[in-house]
Amino acid sequence: MTLRLPARLYLSYVAVVIAGAATAFATTRLLAPRLFEAQMSMMAGMTSGDWSMMGGSANAQSVRAAYTSSLNGALLIGMAVALLIAGGAALLVTRRLMQPLTAVRQATRRIADGEYLWRVPLPREPEMAALAADVNTLAANLAATEQRRTRLLGDVAHEMRTPLTTLDGYVEGMIDGVFSPDPATLDALTAELRRLQRLADDLSALSRAQEQRFDLKLGPTDLVALVRAAATRLAPQFDDGQVRLVVGTTPAVRASVDPDRITQVVTNLLGNALVATPPGGSVTIDIQHDAQNATIRVQDNGVGLNAEDLTRVFERFYRAPGATRRSKGSGVGLTIAREIAHAHGGSLTVSSEGLAQGATFTLTLPIQSEH
Repeated sequence: MTLRLPARLYLSYVAVVIAGAATAFATTRLLAPRLFEAQMSMMAGMTSGDWSMMGGSANAQSVRAAYTSSLNGALLIGMAVALLIAGGAALLVTRRLMQPLTAVRQATRRIADGEYLWRVPLPREPEMAALAADVNTLAANLAATEQRRTRLLGDVAHEMRTPLTTLDGYVEGMIDGVFSPDPATLDALTAELRRLQRLADDLSALSRAQEQRFDLKLGPTDLVALVRAAATRLAPQFDDGQVRLVVGTTPAVRASVDPDRITQVVTNLLGNALVATPPGGSVTIDIQHDAQNATIRVQDNGVGLNAEDLTRVFERFYRAPGATRRSKGSGVGLTIAREIAHAHGGSLTVSSEGLAQGATFTLTLPIQSEH
C-alpha cells in the first residue's frame, strides 16, 4: 500500500533522526572507553601499559563497567529525548509544508468546478508561493476565457437577431398578405439569408483561426505583386467611394507565406480602410523590408481611433464607431487577420493619433530564406 505524502514526509524526517542518533551512539560507544582509559592513565600518572596491566584487576574492571553502564544509560536517554523532540519538530514541519499544498488542492478542485475567482493565499516559502501564483494565474486565465466565451455567445446572438427578425417580419407579412412574394421581397429575404450564411462562415473561420487550425500552404511569394493584385481587385470599390488608393513602389520582396491567406489579410485591411475613409480621402499601402522581416503598412486619413478603440479593435464583433460607410462583414475580419499573421510567425498591429487623425495597420511577416 502506498503511503500518503504527509506520512512519507514525516517518516523521512524520523528516518534521518534515527540514522543520526544511531551514528552518534555507535561512535560514542566505540570511542568513549578508550578516551576514558587514556584520561584515567594521565590522572594516575601511569603509562598505557601500566593501565593495561591494571585493567586486569577487579577494581579497574569495576570502574570500567560502571563507566560503560552509565554511558550507555545516558546515551539511551539522550536518544529517546532526541527522538521525541525531533519527531515533534518533524510533525510541525510536515504540517507546515502540507498546508499550502492542501490549499492548492482545494483551489484546483474549486477551479475545476467553475469557481474561477477562487485564489490561493501565497505562503512565505518561495517555492510554494511560486506554485500558488501559478495556480492563481491559471484561474485568472480560465476566468478570462469563460468571459470571452460568454461574450461570444452574446455577440453571436446579437448578430443573428437582426437578420432573423427581418426574415420573420417578411414571412409574417407574406402570410398576412402585407407583402407579396415578388422578386423585390424575395431579394430582400435572400440578402438576409446571405448575411446569416456569411456570419456562419466567419464564425467557422474564426474558430479555425483561434484554434490555430490553419492549413497553411507556404511557398515563395512576391509580396509586392500580391499587394498590387489585391489593390487592383479593390480599385473599383475605391473609385465608387471616391477614395484615392495609393500603392507604394517597391522592388520585389519574396517570402515563404500562404499567398491566399496573406491576400485575405491585405484585402481585409484595405476594405476596413475604405470603410473608415470619407469621400475625398486617401488610403496608402506600401511594403518595407529588412534582412529579417517584411512590413505591409495600410494607412488612411479617415475617422481614426481613440485609445479604447486601439485596445479593442481586434476583438470579435467589435466595430469602431464613426465609420463613414457600413461594413458588410460580421466584425471578425481583423480577429482572423491577426491570427493568420500569428500563424505565419508575424504580427498585426494598429496605431492612430486619435479621432479624425486616420489609422495605420502594420502587418509584419518574417522573410524566410529559400533553399
